[in-house]
This record gives sequence, structure tokens and C-alpha cells, in this order.
Amino acid sequence: MKTHLGFLAIGALMLLTGSTTALAADTYKIDSVHTYVVFKVNHLGMTNNYGRFNDISGKIVFDDKDPSKSSIDIEIQAASIDTANQKRDDHLRGPDFFNAKQFPVIAFKSKSVKKTGANTFDITGDLTMHGVTKPLSFVFTKTGEGKDPWGNNRAGGEATFTIKRSDFGMTYSIGPSGDEVTLLVSVEALKQ
Repeated sequence: MKTHLGFLAIGALMLLTGSTTALAADTYKIDSVHTYVVFKVNHLGMTNNYGRFNDISGKIVFDDKDPSKSSIDIEIQAASIDTANQKRDDHLRGPDFFNAKQFPVIAFKSKSVKKTGANTFDITGDLTMHGVTKPLSFVFTKTGEGKDPWGNNRAGGEATFTIKRSDFGMTYSIGPSGDEVTLLVSVEALKQ
């Protein structure tokens, strides 16, 4: 009789939560203070110029039992571009480049997540920038997970990939400035 009651209790719990799969997925909120989107682009064929975006938000849903049910949504405020030069940053925010007033958000939304190794995942999704949406695929490497000194659960990971700015309608000054932009995205997120 006790066994039947145990199964009944588990069944009721499954009904209340929707399914056992819902229990497997964890939601993480991106920690904007410890998340970085850094980029480099060639200048005059001689060196690379570097910059970053300072306003990043989003969430990661991770299903350890079935990584294909995981997802990543990231939003970057285009106006938060920072190359350590105010004049250049203002130009990059303007109509020649990001046109941040008209297109304030750069967004990535995953469509598929596939586990390929102990800590690596192939991620495919859509990158929207400057009013243009293009498919983007990259390898995401989980770099760590655990409790921080304050008792919060955190997880982190990184990806590096290259895009062409011309694919997103940013064609100003291609030649003196490179078309290919390499990005390093380092994410730290808090479990909710």
C-alpha cells in the first residue's frame, strides 16, 4: 500500500510541474558585470583595433539530461560600444556603422544546441544586428560551474567566432577598416 501511495505522490508531483523534463532544465540570468563581448577588427591592414560592449543581458536555459532542449538568448545595447575613444565610439554609434538610435539592440537567439564533448556544445541560431538577421553557428565551451562566495550557483562559458559586418549592411569604410570582425563572448550567469 505504501508503494502505491509513493507512486501516486510522484504522479501528482509530475502533474503539478507539467513533466519530469521541466525539472531537468535550469534557468540562468546573465550577470552583466561579469560577461564580456570583446571584438577586434583590422585597421589599415597593419594592426587590430579592439573594443567591447558594456550593456549585455539575457538568459540561458540548460537541460543537463537533454542539452538539445537548452537555449541561449542574449541582448546587447549597440550604444554601449566602447573602444576607449569617445570620438570613434560616437562615430560607431552613428548611421555609418551601428545606427544605434534606429537599431538599438543586437540580439542572438539560439535555435539548436548539441553537446559535442564533455564541456563543448555546437550552437546554431540567429544573430540580429543593424536590422538584419543572419544565421550564426559557433562552438560554446563551458568553463566552469559552482557556488560563489555568497552561496549563489553560477556557470560560465566562452565562444569565439568571426562575422562579416557587410553581411549586416555595415559597409562604410571597408578597406581601411576590415570587413571581418572577430568576437570573443565570455558569459557568466546566475542560476535562478
